[in-house]
Amino acid sequence: MAALDLASGGRAYVGLARGAWLHGLGVDTSRPIARLADSAEIIRRLLAGDDSGYTGDVLSVPAGVRLQFALPARPVDLLVGTWGERTARWASGCAAEVKIGGSANPDMVRVMRRWLGLSPTRVVVGAVTVCDTDRSVARSMARREVALYLDVVAGLDPTVTVPPEVRQRIASALQRGDHAAAGAAVPDELLDRFAFAGTPADIASQIEALFDAGADRVELGTPHGTDALHGIRLLGTQALPRVSR
Repeated sequence: MAALDLASGGRAYVGLARGAWLHGLGVDTSRPIARLADSAEIIRRLLAGDDSGYTGDVLSVPAGVRLQFALPARPVDLLVGTWGERTARWASGCAAEVKIGGSANPDMVRVMRRWLGLSPTRVVVGAVTVCDTDRSVARSMARREVALYLDVVAGLDPTVTVPPEVRQRIASALQRGDHAAAGAAVPDELLDRFAFAGTPADIASQIEALFDAGADRVELGTPHGTDALHGIRLLGTQALPRVSR
């Protein structure tokens, strides 16, 4: 983190989240807020050169431990990734930003804004992005990507209901390794909630809707397009110039 802060001229930030799919690795995800709180405090102290030690509810660091390289000149911002109310309310007291990962849903932004209340914590959304001049090509590719994580994120979004038959078709196709069939089972209304997909104009409209709902920042994630570099160029030269903020 210290190296990234130096390399970026002070623009880097620490991102922490509970994560998903970790049970398969044997990672203990119990008491997630306590783990996040302890992690944030330990990172804050180490980056500030504080070697007094810390004893948390879950994680600790002994006195005398300090980083042996140049430290940031300023406190590094904290971003907390979450879909949950309890974590959002905790983050509202210590994080510069809260990120809803895997979402392009304006309704979820409004929910997060309500959870944060009057906190100055900013709301960030980010999801798979596929941009192409051929709308059908872009959306077909995005569907295959969304099918891989829809079962997790849709279950976290209180504004969305996925029909059981859709879940079943996706799960069955993924079990067979048929990503094309899994993607084909993702309907348009769900695709638009969990990905940025389409022409530059389509994606610009999605971004505008998120800002209108109260988002402060939007992250356009990979794969960006059937040709990643071409997709990035389309986003930079045609999609983003259409966004008024």
